[in-house]
Amino acid sequence: MLVATAARDRRRVVTDLVALTKPRVVLMILVTTLVGYYIGLDRAPDWARMLHLVVGTALAAGGTLALNQYWEREVDARMARTRSRPLPQGRLAPLEALVFGVAISVIGVGYLAVSVNVRAAVVTGAIVVAYVLLYTPLKRRTALCTLVGALPGALPPVIGWVAARDALGAGAWVLFAIMFVWQLPHALAIAWLYREDYAR
Repeated sequence: MLVATAARDRRRVVTDLVALTKPRVVLMILVTTLVGYYIGLDRAPDWARMLHLVVGTALAAGGTLALNQYWEREVDARMARTRSRPLPQGRLAPLEALVFGVAISVIGVGYLAVSVNVRAAVVTGAIVVAYVLLYTPLKRRTALCTLVGALPGALPPVIGWVAARDALGAGAWVLFAIMFVWQLPHALAIAWLYREDYAR
């Protein structure tokens, strides 16, 4: 459904674009990224770099989640817990969500490359690709999507680690492993809680 931007209240459009980014999920991603940064420090924190890390990660994560909602808009319209989102409700056009999601994902990854380091940008770019192009399409095809989705879900602290050290290390993989294991019961609990909704 195409919606004319000119006919809508700008504040509503901005609110809906922000909703596409799932701010509460982005906040959790930022917390785990900053934990990785803090644990990875081998010197005093670089507060400017940490701020850049937050900005770039927030943009890339928000864009990734917006793209997820773009791909799942038809399924979201069938589920009680997601049918009030901007795309199923027709408050945003799919093309708007697609352009917005791609734009802020690319800007976020590029920002990290310029303002933090290339390794942080590469890990973040891998998350975007894995989440959007692997996990999202697999969700409707196989239960193994939970394992696939746990990979990008476990990488945010690795972004923080490489932002702090500009290198991978054993500590980064320990953080990854902890987050990977945590992702599984978390995803299964959500699936069980909304099992009837998902069945539809």
